[in-house]
Amino acid sequence: MFLTISTSGTAALPATDLGFLLHKHPDKAQKFSTSYGTAHVFYPEADAERCTAALLLEVDTVALVRRGKGKGRGGAPDAALAQYVNDRPYAASSLLAVALSAVFSSALRGVCNARPQRAAEPLPLRIEVPALPARGGPDLVRQLFEPLGWAVTAEPVALDTEFPAWGDSRYVRLVLESEKLTLAEALRHLYVLLPVLDDAKHYWVSSDEVDKLLRAGEGWLPTHPEQKLITSRYLSRRWSLTRQAMERLELVRLAEADDSEVESIDNAVEEEPEGEEKPTPLAVQRREAILAALHASGAARVLDLGCGQGQLVQELLKDARFSEVVGVDVSVRALTIASRRLKLDRMGERQAARVKLFQGSLAYTDKRLKGYDAAVLSEVVEHLDLPRLPALEYAVFGHARPRTVLVTTPNVEYNVRWETLPAGHVRHGDHRFEWTREEFRTWAAAVAERHGYEVGFQPVGPDDPEVGPPTQMAVFHRDEIRNDTTKEAKAA
Repeated sequence: MFLTISTSGTAALPATDLGFLLHKHPDKAQKFSTSYGTAHVFYPEADAERCTAALLLEVDTVALVRRGKGKGRGGAPDAALAQYVNDRPYAASSLLAVALSAVFSSALRGVCNARPQRAAEPLPLRIEVPALPARGGPDLVRQLFEPLGWAVTAEPVALDTEFPAWGDSRYVRLVLESEKLTLAEALRHLYVLLPVLDDAKHYWVSSDEVDKLLRAGEGWLPTHPEQKLITSRYLSRRWSLTRQAMERLELVRLAEADDSEVESIDNAVEEEPEGEEKPTPLAVQRREAILAALHASGAARVLDLGCGQGQLVQELLKDARFSEVVGVDVSVRALTIASRRLKLDRMGERQAARVKLFQGSLAYTDKRLKGYDAAVLSEVVEHLDLPRLPALEYAVFGHARPRTVLVTTPNVEYNVRWETLPAGHVRHGDHRFEWTREEFRTWAAAVAERHGYEVGFQPVGPDDPEVGPPTQMAVFHRDEIRNDTTKEAKAA
């Protein structure tokens, strides 16, 4: 990855002051270690009239994969060749933005004790990025940079110059020019907008990214016409973080319009009394009930079948009693989100050895599922068409045969207690059915009888005396000693 920053000057105000502002001497070629490679800073030209600083990032793709525990970009749970063969060593992305922040950290903050006045003044700047992924094309590049005072040249890069009919790639050659911005402002624009244009990050986006965005976006992001797009993409489209950032940006905008401090604007709602507790969400109550049942069963090696985005896997890993946790889902996208939630790319070796994520369909037998103490089917069965349930039943109870199986599913009788749920509707558009308590018990008892399990039932959530709990859970248990004795008796 390559980026150059150029400026011009005079004898009184030499262009080589750029070296002071970047805190990197023009006569030296320097290198810096980063998490995923080596960053080099050097000056192709440096005199009073013109000075250019170059940042070259050498990405170690093998180290990138190893740090990701072999899970691919963003922790995707596949073993594709794309882990090693991709555009990351060549095209500007969040890797370059992170290197920019690490190598030019003082310049990014506008700190320069040697030339404080120059740091606070606009400079004639020219920034070039030879290869920039631009999901949205040259038009989006201009929409992002032009409102900030840049003259933008975004030339599409052809897929192949020998075959022009193939059209353009998603990459552009970017040139930015301005005489109205300080160096710190320019660097902050790049730090935010490079990963925004790539629409991807090489690391897990957590809540501290909101603070990073607001710090780098100070002075320009609250009034940017593409504020929502920038915020959403920078935060990897995580809705909760995007909403949090947008609310804080709106407070900043209102405070600036009122010429007051943010704290004086954000005081309309009193803090909640310490003694007042919010109700526990049903999803949390469901996970707590599952954990309690697993503890009672003595299970150590657990399957989460239909693990979705990994919330239950995350809770199981917090408990040292579970020595191995396996998440299985048919959706690769869900597994990708789960791996990011678990931060597999940053997980220590000992913890990583306890968890596996892999793709699989519960409609088919899978030898990878055999030999575990317990399996959890949490809010899974209702997503299958009824004719496919026998296939799931055999794959789990007949083939994998864990000692304990937990099945949770909505209780359709409780739906009348949801004020926002129209009569006759299921709770989620993807639910193929929802059972009454009697229907669920009938199905579970038949499954247990066919496969040599005993089954009990537990309510999850408030147990309404008229309509029962919102979620119903069946706990299947197979007594291996008793089953073996029974087989021997039948054989005799």
